[in-house]
Amino acid sequence: MQTIRDLSELRTWRASVNGTVALVPTMGALHDGHMALVAEARAKADHVVASIFVNPMQFGPNEDLSRYPRREATDAALLKDAGVAVLWAPDVATVYPDGFATTVSVAKLGDGLDGAARPGHFDGVATVVAKLFNQVRPDIAVFGEKDWQQLAIVRRMTLDLDLGVEIVGLPTQRDADGLALSSRNIYLSEEERLNARMLPRALGEAASAIGDGGDSGEALARARVTLEKAGFVVDYVELVGPDLQPATESLEGGRLLAAAKIGTTRLIDNLALPPK
Repeated sequence: MQTIRDLSELRTWRASVNGTVALVPTMGALHDGHMALVAEARAKADHVVASIFVNPMQFGPNEDLSRYPRREATDAALLKDAGVAVLWAPDVATVYPDGFATTVSVAKLGDGLDGAARPGHFDGVATVVAKLFNQVRPDIAVFGEKDWQQLAIVRRMTLDLDLGVEIVGLPTQRDADGLALSSRNIYLSEEERLNARMLPRALGEAASAIGDGGDSGEALARARVTLEKAGFVVDYVELVGPDLQPATESLEGGRLLAAAKIGTTRLIDNLALPPK
């Protein structure tokens, strides 16, 4: 595996390879969920590029960029063992050189849900993903469905800007107890980690109730109460349609999304409604 930090070197590599290239964008602190993305990328393309870049543009004023875990040597070893061809690890100056003044914003899709709680976050995500696509020039990019709103925004941006990248969403990877794998899980205390199991359970109960014809408002309210009893401070529990529009009943492509904080750690999760 090559580790590349210089854009001209990356473009030289890209021009030299034959076959398809898949990109797995990450901010590092890799776990089994990331490695599942890499495995999916390897199954779909001839060459895999994984990027590690802690993107300052997607951190809000109350979010500690310096606290985000960085362990490039460990991550690089995992990627090498997984058969990644290139680790693209640019510094901030390479991605955002002096005078950088352009941002990408996906109207409406980035306004609610996590966008309401983290103003400007998705502009930062869309901007860095557009940059990564232009830098790596992949045929395919693989993202996790755990960040469902992010995935919807990336898909919309890619379509709107004619970027020509196939976006692949991989189902959320979970621990044996159901908790979605996340780099943030390392911040949970032992007690918080036990209580965090209620997040997917509450969503599962709500999804089942709505799928069985129950009132969605009542199901969402019960999920919120369940989470609060488990020690969560709930940001939102919502039912949305395929384009993230608010929904009030079971529908094809409907999905339950939730974000809640336990202790100092904010977790997100989502579940598809069962098919009618």
